[in-house]
Amino acid sequence: MKTLLITCLLTLSSLLTINAQNKTSNAGIKFGYNLAAVSFDGETETGQRHAFHAGIYGESFLSDNTALQIEFLYSQQGYELQDNSGTFTQKLDYINVPLLLKIYPSNNFYLEAGPQAGLAISHKEEFDSSFGVFDTTQEFEPNNFDWGMNFGGGFKTNSGVSLGVRYHLGLGDIYDEGSPQNRVWQFSLGFNL
Repeated sequence: MKTLLITCLLTLSSLLTINAQNKTSNAGIKFGYNLAAVSFDGETETGQRHAFHAGIYGESFLSDNTALQIEFLYSQQGYELQDNSGTFTQKLDYINVPLLLKIYPSNNFYLEAGPQAGLAISHKEEFDSSFGVFDTTQEFEPNNFDWGMNFGGGFKTNSGVSLGVRYHLGLGDIYDEGSPQNRVWQFSLGFNL
């Protein structure tokens, strides 16, 4: 994972340096709202966990309407299951590194797609019973590495404020049993620095 992080940082640095003379590169911060769920065996999807994400990005234009963007995001993911006996919540927190190809069909509208690698930095499973007597906290060992694809779009003003929506389709299994994979809707607000 250290090699992946170093490679991503070098790629970002190189892209920003190459285009710095043309002033076609920018970097910024972003944050937003997550609706996270998990798909089991590609068939059943859990209830959603409401959470957030925050991080930094670097965008470098390859042409007038095409850009490459790399991000480093803290992202709260997981899921919730509710029934008559209570609510089970899985809290999985990641450091995600998406690499996105962005197409600008117009000056302010963009579409994006690309791979994402993630490193699980914390995890916790909680059961909140209706009675409070049976509340428990237990930890399971998820796989540390996650990966998948992102698809999205958004609007970016000339001043560098962006509003975007993205869907993350997890392709790596969270646990070895049942093939659970992340499914995350992200709604983001970004600001160029």
